[in-house]
Amino acid sequence: MFTGLIREIATVKSYKNNILTIASKHKAKLGDSIAINGVCLTVIKVHSDGFDLELADETRSIIDESKITGQVHLEPAMQMNDRFEGHIVQGHVDCVGTVSQITPRENATDFIITVDKKYIAHIIPKGSITINGISLTVNDVGVDSFRLTIIPHTLKNTLMRNYKVGTKLNIETDVFARYIDHILAHRQNSKKSLSWDDVDKIQMSY
Repeated sequence: MFTGLIREIATVKSYKNNILTIASKHKAKLGDSIAINGVCLTVIKVHSDGFDLELADETRSIIDESKITGQVHLEPAMQMNDRFEGHIVQGHVDCVGTVSQITPRENATDFIITVDKKYIAHIIPKGSITINGISLTVNDVGVDSFRLTIIPHTLKNTLMRNYKVGTKLNIETDVFARYIDHILAHRQNSKKSLSWDDVDKIQMSY
């Protein structure tokens, strides 16, 4: 589990044969879970200046692979004794969105992000969303887009400062919205009502 708070801007040294090599100050251990631009990956090799991660075919079929080049957001998995900030992030990318509009404000910048319409149900006004690993709050939701208002601190300390209209983004929607939607859809398609055991099984399937 992650929080969506970026701990470091790391650098991709190479990406070939599904192996991603990261140069980082973070001292990873073999088997650690680390989110790279919002994608939860496992450390398979440790170097003096970083580590290797392996991408499964399923992961590669969903994410925007242009987001695993150059500089990337890095967040190690949350530990049990960590202070909980941000929001609950699984590192499971749901879809790729596109920056469609950027509007500077007096003390913030609005980003309009366009996504496939089928994911809008999981994006909640004033709820949480993860954009390339960053925990953010959704302001407004449209038919196929949503608006984020980014404060100067976030722009300064993340790669959002480099985003332009047309930039592709790894997006993870709200985990609770996904759970609720799945449970309700399952109930509608089932002739019998759900028990709490059924709900537990559905949640454990994620």
